Amino acid sequence: MDETVQAEVMMSFLVSEELSFRIPVELLYETGDPFAVRLTFHLPGDAPVTWAFGRELLIDGVGQPCGVGDVRIEPTDPELMDEALIRLQVGPDQALFRVGIPPLLAFLDRTDRLVPLGQERTLADFDAHLDEALDRILAEEQNAG
Repeated sequence: MDETVQAEVMMSFLVSEELSFRIPVELLYETGDPFAVRLTFHLPGDAPVTWAFGRELLIDGVGQPCGVGDVRIEPTDPELMDEALIRLQVGPDQALFRVGIPPLLAFLDRTDRLVPLGQERTLADFDAHLDEALDRILAEEQNAG
């Protein structure tokens, strides 16, 4: 049975320079997919949207700009370490979110206590879990598109 770490954080969805609104976002980490974290965005009037990406990307992104392609994460001010920007992109469409770093660090600390960074491959049946996770991610992407 998979063990999980869950948290809910409030993020600001930055629609434009003049318009933003706060939304609840569920963070999820499962031992069955030990390299990934999932963020489920609950946008008003829409069905929840889930993005999965590497846990290490989230860890690195709270301290320095990182990521290429669909997911990019960076602190708004590396000196303060108070907020981060998460940019999600599908083709020409993108969404930008601002989130406090302390709740992300608390979530990541809990994931590290469950599966220390670098120990993901030690989980039993890793290859089977990886195949299941990849199938699930591909299905989620097809359903979102």
